[in-house]
Amino acid sequence: MAFSDLFRAARAAVALIALAALSAACGSADASSSAPKEGGRSFSVAAAGDILVHPELIDQAAKDAEVTGEGEAGLDFGPMLAGVEPVISAADLAICHMETPVGRPKGPFEGYPEFLVAPQVLRAVKDVGYDTCSTASNHTFDHGLSAVRRTLDAMDELDLGHTGSARTEKESRRITIMDVKGVKVAHLAYSWESFLNPTPEKQSWAFNRSSTEDIKRAEARARSQGAEVVVLSVHWGLEHYNEPSGPQLEMAERITAETGVDLVIGHHAHVVQPIQKLNGTWVAFGVGNQLARHSTPSGLTEEGVIGWFEFRETSDGWDVQARYAPTLVEIPPELEDGEEAPDGAVTDHRMVDVLAELERPTPGLSEERLGRYRLAAERTRGFVYNRGAPGGDGLKPLTLDERN
Repeated sequence: MAFSDLFRAARAAVALIALAALSAACGSADASSSAPKEGGRSFSVAAAGDILVHPELIDQAAKDAEVTGEGEAGLDFGPMLAGVEPVISAADLAICHMETPVGRPKGPFEGYPEFLVAPQVLRAVKDVGYDTCSTASNHTFDHGLSAVRRTLDAMDELDLGHTGSARTEKESRRITIMDVKGVKVAHLAYSWESFLNPTPEKQSWAFNRSSTEDIKRAEARARSQGAEVVVLSVHWGLEHYNEPSGPQLEMAERITAETGVDLVIGHHAHVVQPIQKLNGTWVAFGVGNQLARHSTPSGLTEEGVIGWFEFRETSDGWDVQARYAPTLVEIPPELEDGEEAPDGAVTDHRMVDVLAELERPTPGLSEERLGRYRLAAERTRGFVYNRGAPGGDGLKPLTLDERN
């Protein structure tokens, strides 16, 4: 067995051990900070992981367009994302993370390390129910300011919100504030700087670099503009590690202790990390990938989680209850010329709402695929619970009934 296989097997074993320990631990009763406010408002937020369009997903979109006859310039990303539409569209506010800049509809496109992806994916993102996206990442400036502008222009054309990057210095000072069921919700986004393509000093305003002090100032501006709730997306941590790094933990501690941010959603690791209530504020350290197809899939990079947060107005502010919905990107087997896939094998790249499939399986699914869904559900449970959230904090899987 290769070292990488041993490493992955060890990580899976650790996750299962953590899961077993947590299953034997105390119950998971919800914790409410105070009684609901009479006539108080409420709303739900769904926040998912990286949308990272690798070349294999471009090929899949071309294949799907031939079947559907839809899309643009021969690319249709709709079928790939359709599996998460029921949960994303059910949220009052759905937040995606658009990891990379987009090119022109007919290309050329590029994958790692300097991404330039098909803008058609944004149509699918909008169609499954996303309202807004964070656009601050270490890939934001992969193709310079012109690509930043093209990306935000494309999002504006679709009425898809965005925050974290900007076309002008004036725009960089704008706070994204949305009306969500009568509540003014601000969305902020920050990221670490790319070492491969650092932003020129004269264009340093093009995207928000991670800084607790800057986040504090942005939150204050959001509040001064009427924001009642502030959600923060932050690109941080180490890739492919299911545990938060030291700097992640330090920054999370400061944000939750020194600001009034109401919810923190983390990206960048490409794998699922814990969801924890810290200083009374929910922090999803890493929600993994939403849609991605790494050149060397690890199993963990195909697993993600949609964080679901129910905000309820109380006499003391907002009580937030947390749920999670595991997701999986199914990847078809790589076949030699003339080789046929085994019966029941995956034939296309598709997003799967794991718990929905386990509760109400699609007829005809093979036992192997159901087993893969069970593994994703169990492993994700272990990772999201790994910092103690299932106890008094009340983190639970999102049931089908809770999505309606």
